Amino acid sequence: MNLRRLRQESGWSQEELAYEADLHRTYISDLERGTRNPSVLILEKLGKALGVPPGRLLD
Repeated sequence: MNLRRLRQESGWSQEELAYEADLHRTYISDLERGTRNPSVLILEKLGKALGVPPGRLLD
């Protein structure tokens, strides 16, 4: 998952991304570490927040 790279390219902390995507910071951390798998709804929220198509998160 490209979440960490896309977040860092945006210059955001996990907390900032969590706020923009309306998610909890620890959930972002879990996704980045690969301990949780996102649903389609979560991919949509993250993609919207980062300004990328949701599928790009999975490249």
